[in-house]
Amino acid sequence: MPKLSLLHYALIVSAGVHLGLGTLKLVAPEQFDRIFQDEPLEVILVNARGQEAPSKAQALAQANLAGGGELSANVRATSPLAPSPLEETGDSIELQKSQIQQLQQAQEQLLTDTRRQLAMLPAPDPVRDKSTAEGRQVAEHRRQLVQTLAEIEKRVNTENARPKKRYVSPATRETVHALYYDQLRRRIEARGTRDFPSYQGRKLYGELTMNIQVDYRGRVVETEIIQGSGNAVLDRRAVAIVRASGPFGQFTSEMRRGAEVLVMTFRFRFNRDESVETTLSTQPS
Repeated sequence: MPKLSLLHYALIVSAGVHLGLGTLKLVAPEQFDRIFQDEPLEVILVNARGQEAPSKAQALAQANLAGGGELSANVRATSPLAPSPLEETGDSIELQKSQIQQLQQAQEQLLTDTRRQLAMLPAPDPVRDKSTAEGRQVAEHRRQLVQTLAEIEKRVNTENARPKKRYVSPATRETVHALYYDQLRRRIEARGTRDFPSYQGRKLYGELTMNIQVDYRGRVVETEIIQGSGNAVLDRRAVAIVRASGPFGQFTSEMRRGAEVLVMTFRFRFNRDESVETTLSTQPS
């Protein structure tokens, strides 16, 4: 057998490469059945482990967890905790007032702390504040404190300029307000019974809840329908009855010390016997 030269080996290799290329089929990339889909997955932590992997993952986690129930096919919980109840018990008006007082106290404390920090800084020195790194740092800190102080004082002044309000609920109806509230309630009921609401010759019946704000002069300064009757005409007539019932008389000096505006939430009932009943409600304002 004759000995093959280097040229012969090169020809054999070249022929093999051409034969291999001839067996390849060139198609568009989108015609391939892709194994992976270009869908981004979030990384989350799950609070349970399943025995089987889900057919289609919605997120990356440290353990397999196949969904269940009717909603699992469309949505995924964003928290491992159970949903919190939306309703709260207790006197919501007093709770709201307590929270406001806590925020006001925290604001006053922040104002005091800011003033104290500002007073502890060295007096401004233009030369020192620009020439050294420490001086520049102190000057910047002073500037931030002054800005914070101005913002807090502006907010406090704005709040102080507003009339102080007293929220009256069944749990907080002190003696000082009891007589005034009873007079107000009776006048509204009398006016509503006398001018019982009607529309196109038909009497309007139903129930609604309304916020009423009365200033120290006894004037109705604001009304708001909290829960309507389902009849917009009846709601408007109820507001008109309240405003027409005033003014309710000036606050006593003892009432003025507590607040300049009374906020009361009333439940109105327009009865079939064409009478109006009002009760103080615990509905949040």
